Amino acid sequence: MSGGGLGRTETQRVVLFDEGDPLVLESGARLAPVEVAFETYGTLDEDRANAVFVCHALTGDAHAAGHHGDPARRGWWDRLIGPGRPIDTDRFFVVSPNLLGGCQGTTGPSSVNPATGRRHGLEFPMFSVRDLVTVHRRLLGFLGIERLHAAIGGSLGGMQALQWALDDPQAMRRCAAICASARLSAMNIAFSTVAREAILRDPGFQGGAYHDTGWGPNIGLAVARMMAHITYLSEESFARKFGRARRVEDAEPGLGPDFEVEHYLHHQGASFLARFDALTYLYLTRTMDYFTPFEEPGAADRLGGNPTSFLAVSFSSDWRFGAEHSEHLVGELQRGGCDARHVAVTSPWGHDSFLLDVPEYHEAVRAFLAGGEERRAAA
Repeated sequence: MSGGGLGRTETQRVVLFDEGDPLVLESGARLAPVEVAFETYGTLDEDRANAVFVCHALTGDAHAAGHHGDPARRGWWDRLIGPGRPIDTDRFFVVSPNLLGGCQGTTGPSSVNPATGRRHGLEFPMFSVRDLVTVHRRLLGFLGIERLHAAIGGSLGGMQALQWALDDPQAMRRCAAICASARLSAMNIAFSTVAREAILRDPGFQGGAYHDTGWGPNIGLAVARMMAHITYLSEESFARKFGRARRVEDAEPGLGPDFEVEHYLHHQGASFLARFDALTYLYLTRTMDYFTPFEEPGAADRLGGNPTSFLAVSFSSDWRFGAEHSEHLVGELQRGGCDARHVAVTSPWGHDSFLLDVPEYHEAVRAFLAGGEERRAAA
């Protein structure tokens, strides 16, 4: 990892939509107020042309880089963002918000509805990836930025960047979708279905009205996280990390956690409860299921003349959003006449490779944002 990391960073909050100017969702539903939590890194240049917008994945938040007081606990994309790093804060002004529907400072189903004095719960309207982008665009307006140098994100974050570039061809010079998909497979939808069912069938869910009862769907949410985390890794990464190691090698066989991989998954489930909300998990996974931007009426016609340069990155061991997802995405863009390329990176770490130190991946992002040519395109 090149370059030094950022120091202490702070999360800011702003109300972007209010009762007099509500957020109108793609469904026609109206939502107000809408508050957004966000962080910025680096300095906006005089012509306001060096902004890079970071879109986070399913369980991310606004805190992408630096730390909030403990240098050992750093933002989720700290490996990529900072002085001299691929998203170089000596060159770029980086904007990183918590998305609509989130649970880390941005209005979502766990937020209090001022009209009722109660949390929205399941009365929160369903929203699309396009709706997430609508809020992102309003945030840019608040910051006084008319056009981005780039939008970039991994997984669900890549979907947001893609939707933005498709809907507003003049919004950015470059769009990078890292291990993203423009059409979830049946298997992907199946995994998300099981995760949602684990939450919905937990008696603690209480019809979504659990926040103020002291009892929530902790078992269901932990199980959802445990299962999802398996899909974010790979067979090789599990083998490297754990093999068949046991916590106590000579322990008697039993039904409780025994193998190190079991203890790891239990830890992942338990730690997730401290930072994420079950309703946000339900809503965002469902939003991903319905994302098919190239299947909308007139989608192919709208690609013509789009000046955005696109990059899709996939990882060899990612079986959740494998290379075929990036190939489909880039193929659709190229058929529409767009400048789009796919970089296939060899990595043993599965879908989570986009969060890790993978040199070829980092160099591809660095070159793309700098405008350099990246020739290692996938077959």
